[in-house]
Amino acid sequence: MTLLNVEDLTLQFDTDEGRITAVDGVSFDLRAGEIMGLVGESGSGKSVTAKALMQLNPSNSVYGDGSRITLTIDDGQIDVLSLKTARDMQVVRGGAVSMIFQEPMASFAPAITIGDQMVEQLMLHKKINAREAARISVEMLDRVGISDAAKRFNQYAFELSGGMRQRAMIAMALSTNPKLLIADEPTTALDVTIQAQVIDLMKDLVSEFGMGIIFITHDLGVVAQTADKIAVMYLGRLVEQGPVRDVIRNPIHPYTRGLLNAIPKIDDLDAPLTPVPGDIPSPLERPSGCVFHTRCSVAEPQCSGSVPHMTVQENTHNFACFVEADQRGAQ
Repeated sequence: MTLLNVEDLTLQFDTDEGRITAVDGVSFDLRAGEIMGLVGESGSGKSVTAKALMQLNPSNSVYGDGSRITLTIDDGQIDVLSLKTARDMQVVRGGAVSMIFQEPMASFAPAITIGDQMVEQLMLHKKINAREAARISVEMLDRVGISDAAKRFNQYAFELSGGMRQRAMIAMALSTNPKLLIADEPTTALDVTIQAQVIDLMKDLVSEFGMGIIFITHDLGVVAQTADKIAVMYLGRLVEQGPVRDVIRNPIHPYTRGLLNAIPKIDDLDAPLTPVPGDIPSPLERPSGCVFHTRCSVAEPQCSGSVPHMTVQENTHNFACFVEADQRGAQ
């Protein structure tokens, strides 16, 4: 069953400098029980795309006319962008969809204990009393690797270390058993041992509840061991997507190849790092045509004049590149 369908998502922001495009024509779908890795450099539009799924972007955001986000839950389909009020959005925000944000300190109220916040959101979305909500909260804190969970339940965010705050936020997001979990760099502040525990926990929950996960990260190694499929994003556009093993073993788009080449090689520690040349442009100076052509080593004249569309292949490993499409069409 398709849990989430995103069609032609375009999102712009009205700023003092003018209207800028943050997401441009993004389309993908996610099935129940599936994990999708969303990767790309900072500034690629990953977090903006994720927040759009819950309408969490600021009020100066403007969606394109053809944008559509459809979430399928037990009660039927929800047209997310048609929801207008906070009450309408309650079924999505923290209910059917939960999000783990990059910065845990900004996600907890500093004057309210971790436990009170977890209990409040559980009672808001589930028909349970405070005692049952507290039990579920302590159990989930324990499951994400927080020692002495009953004690941490009564502490404030500033009393926890950065890694422990991150784990508490993960526990809070998972406690409502959402249909869709959006994890925005969820393991950034964690050491490798706890990182492995959190990844295993997410996999267990996918198996147990059939939950779908969108996993946003810079770490292609984490994506390789976690995700079922991968979507590579650059300056607001998807440039390649497909089964994770196909994309990592046989990257087609020059940007995807650049990201993989930048990873340190375990079998040759003396080899120099190979970064993607240049810097990602400002959204205010968005290149015409293929947005990657200003940094691409194989760019041709047509790349600066026209926008490449996704080339759909039989194995669902798709890419948006004129050069690669021409070469493969000639074979």
